[in-house]
Amino acid sequence: MFDKLAKLADPEIRAKNLTAARHRVREAAFTVLQPDMPDPVFVIGCSRSGTTVTFETIAASGHFLHFDYEIPQFWNSLHGPLTNGWASEAAVVVDAQPQHRDRALAHFYARLGAGPVLDKTCINTLRVGYLHALFPHAKFVFIQRDGRDNVSSMIDGWRLGRSDGGFGLEQFFGPSPEPVAINAGEFREWHFFLPPGWRDHNRASLEEVCAYQWLTANRLALDAARAIPPQQWIVLRYEDLFERPVDMFRDLFERLDVPFDTSMTERCASLASRPTSIVKGAPKKHKWKAHNPQAIERILPMIAPMMRELGYDPND
Repeated sequence: MFDKLAKLADPEIRAKNLTAARHRVREAAFTVLQPDMPDPVFVIGCSRSGTTVTFETIAASGHFLHFDYEIPQFWNSLHGPLTNGWASEAAVVVDAQPQHRDRALAHFYARLGAGPVLDKTCINTLRVGYLHALFPHAKFVFIQRDGRDNVSSMIDGWRLGRSDGGFGLEQFFGPSPEPVAINAGEFREWHFFLPPGWRDHNRASLEEVCAYQWLTANRLALDAARAIPPQQWIVLRYEDLFERPVDMFRDLFERLDVPFDTSMTERCASLASRPTSIVKGAPKKHKWKAHNPQAIERILPMIAPMMRELGYDPND
């Protein structure tokens, strides 16, 4: 009893409770008012593929409502490991329920207001068909990256974490229902996201796990994209962030019906020199050669077919 009273007196806890109560009221208001909420724009791509800098650049236009963080906990509350028997964080068309759309729009409205929403949550790369079923007019901005660099960056992320914490999944789901001993026991939990078939890789090497995550994310996205109208599926290359950033984002903004003014031109022109990574430094082509060359050489046969499908030469 005394613990409960102490919590009620804690200013931080009281503020959180008040905020949660306001959100519940606004979610209820959404159900009654049914304000105009166009289908979102989803920025997707495998973890460490350039989704953050892409999202931040689109958000800087001021055209979209958005959170400044990812919301995997929300999307997983609709369908995820704790509701699907720990199958994975993926979701497909048959998992889409009408109430999921209503809950998502109410969630956005209560916290952001009414208007077009920009969402960047990397697990949604595993949920394209599901999201398209819920939001048939949504646009998807899909970022792809050379598999060697992407997998290398994921290896760094597993090992180094980020400035504000790690990428481990126990913080969201609790302990895994299956023992995890990745890289001979170096890792006892999965990081970044939980792909379908994860149980089969619980004792794999770190580079094999990261390669499997990259392959799965890209495979699921590409397969689901076949059912999406071309005007709603926009593909970007990570490498263009430092090879042709202004042209890349000008084209993207045009397809999103967003003005691309002088300030955006200047912002995009400086992307190549910005330290965009939250793990290790500025973007750079063939970064894997300096970071994890032996590991990447070992998994290159595994990722080479997908690299070719995405338009990369695994031998260059």
